[in-house]
Amino acid sequence: SVGAADHRLPPADRWRLVLGRRTDRLSAAAAAPATALDELYGSGRGEGSRGDLTRPGRGGSGGGREPSYPGVREWSEELAALFGPGIREEVLAAAAASGRPDVLAELDPDSVRPSVDLLRTVLRHAGGLPEARLAALRPLVRRLVEALTRELATRLRPALHGTVVPRPSRRPGGGLDLPRTLRANLASAHRGPDGTVRVLPEHPVFRTRARRSADWRLVLVTDVSGSMEASTVWAALTASVLAGVPTLSTHFLAFSTEVIDLTDHVDDPLSLLLEVSVGGGTHIAAGLRHARELVTVPSRTLVVVVSDFEEGYPLGGLLAEVRALVGAGCHVLGCASLDDAGRPRYSTGVAGRLVAAGMPVAALSPLELARWVGEKIA
Repeated sequence: SVGAADHRLPPADRWRLVLGRRTDRLSAAAAAPATALDELYGSGRGEGSRGDLTRPGRGGSGGGREPSYPGVREWSEELAALFGPGIREEVLAAAAASGRPDVLAELDPDSVRPSVDLLRTVLRHAGGLPEARLAALRPLVRRLVEALTRELATRLRPALHGTVVPRPSRRPGGGLDLPRTLRANLASAHRGPDGTVRVLPEHPVFRTRARRSADWRLVLVTDVSGSMEASTVWAALTASVLAGVPTLSTHFLAFSTEVIDLTDHVDDPLSLLLEVSVGGGTHIAAGLRHARELVTVPSRTLVVVVSDFEEGYPLGGLLAEVRALVGAGCHVLGCASLDDAGRPRYSTGVAGRLVAAGMPVAALSPLELARWVGEKIA
């Protein structure tokens, strides 16, 4: 079916569009949908494409007389006419993720399906844009970041719940606080015929989860070298979720060969991601050295390194920093980077040396990292 275009195409043309054959016999009304379908199904290479025709600049020679290939706007309009707006957003998002940044301007922030791959593509493209063009992409970036952070927070929240303590509240969130309820409702007390005093709890008081002041410090030391793009996005989103834990003060250090403290942006994942610049070499020791400067109470400090552990500097400096943190009493953890398919990708040789120095190394998902944090601060 060709969706909204059905009413203007005869059955024979619709079959030719579906089969990709006898395109020379298409009516004028079917020419634009045929071109959009060619672009969608392989640009002359895939099933349903017009492989018998030659296009200038697409691997052939000669002029050809078929209609010129559509621009992104025209392609977007034809996709909507053929398949509807929902499918159009999926196709354009897939095209962007596979290396077509020119389609980003046509994506509808309210309709597109959020994904880390699409977010990475937008951020990679946005990095080289002037502010005027970047402003046009901000609604899309904000929508993707908010949706992904909300989804991640839903998964992580059970591992990060607070402690139930007696704190007065009129909202039924925990168990009934009987002593406070009695004191709050003494005005409603009355004596019954048998002489007993009864209290009608018109205003019950419940226990709620406490929001204690932060008494643990988490320092997330994140590798942003050129090989770390996928893991960097996840680390930034996870840091923003962890920053909402009331008992935790979260710091975000980004390092390649230099170290940048982005803690001021950790409460805003959009701002944090726009500040992160992926690229360069790897100096893990420098990141840990900066983290060590933030330690005030070692026994209540978590230092988590997200990296592929391809250290570009002498390994002795890195091992010395790990031993210093462990020796001081900090809780340290190495998180191996994950590739696009979620598989761990890291130097097992360096990881083995780090484990021997006192830093456990594991390939953890954001949920597993949150569970580790939750267990430490519980």
